[in-house]
Amino acid sequence: MSKHGVHVATPGIRWTRRCALGVTLLLGLAAAQPAAAADPVKLRIATAAVESDWHARMLEVFEQKLDELAPDQFDVEIHLNATLFKQGTEPVAMQRGNLEMALISAQDIAKQIPAWSVFTSGYLIRDPQHQQAVFESEIGDEYYAMVEEQMGIHILDVAYLGTRQLNLVPDIEVKTPADLEGISLRMPGSDAWQFLGTALGANPTPMAFTEVYTALQTGAVDGQDNPLPTDKAAKFYEVTSQIVLTGHLVDGVFVALAADVWNGLTDEQKRALEEASDAAVAYNNENRIKDEADLVAFFEGEGLKVYEPDVDSFRERVQKMYLESEFSKDWPEGIVERVNAVE
Repeated sequence: MSKHGVHVATPGIRWTRRCALGVTLLLGLAAAQPAAAADPVKLRIATAAVESDWHARMLEVFEQKLDELAPDQFDVEIHLNATLFKQGTEPVAMQRGNLEMALISAQDIAKQIPAWSVFTSGYLIRDPQHQQAVFESEIGDEYYAMVEEQMGIHILDVAYLGTRQLNLVPDIEVKTPADLEGISLRMPGSDAWQFLGTALGANPTPMAFTEVYTALQTGAVDGQDNPLPTDKAAKFYEVTSQIVLTGHLVDGVFVALAADVWNGLTDEQKRALEEASDAAVAYNNENRIKDEADLVAFFEGEGLKVYEPDVDSFRERVQKMYLESEFSKDWPEGIVERVNAVE
């Protein structure tokens, strides 16, 4: 209105009843539209696994199952061969907000939570079934809670990585730990891994997984220890002469997610992640257990000697060294007995 009470039209717009009706209809249509879909949650998964290994393939199962359970809600990127983060650095990357998911080891966790070193000790977990039973029990609940509270990392599940055996270049006979004196054995770089190498009687040498093949080939190290499926997938049999079936560690990898990411999900998304992880772990475990049963013949066919040493002598030395070490001082009272009691 002007100061004289005369209506002043907006320049360039002729306000009519038809125009008003059109605006009303547009507003009504806008209100009827559903809210824009949220962007999918990005999940970059880092691992040192090579493409042909079962715990690399299980991530494809995880991705497929997650998309089936929660279509278009997650954007999964799988990064193998330690191409995104160096092996062992994934937990810190998740803690710093630089990574969403990873496959991490008990050794990685023990760097920050010493109580976890019990699961890095030799000859504790008996077999893959025992491993699943332990981590599905109250023991698993307690140890997973430690990781969430102290590291800000949520663990979804544990996948059987295999039973670790010695894989050596020199053509020597290994019956007892004394036979490994002077042997340079590649182990990952953490204190827990290095101690295990020493307990076995070898001279542990820290080295990233991606460097092991070349180190064996050139003689930079005398051997390495891994489960048989990993030895095959990484083709270590091409540059070694024997496998000694010490069975010193029933190993696992933990499917881990940054807690900040986990806490930002809906209940439905959390359930989808848990179910996808369960499916992936079941796939991995079934295939890896079958693989281990068949691989002795494969390695023998490749010209390697495969034999069992005096396992009791290894077990006795390893357990004694752990119980007398600084590591055991960090273990909750009675934990070894509780793990042993799990059927």
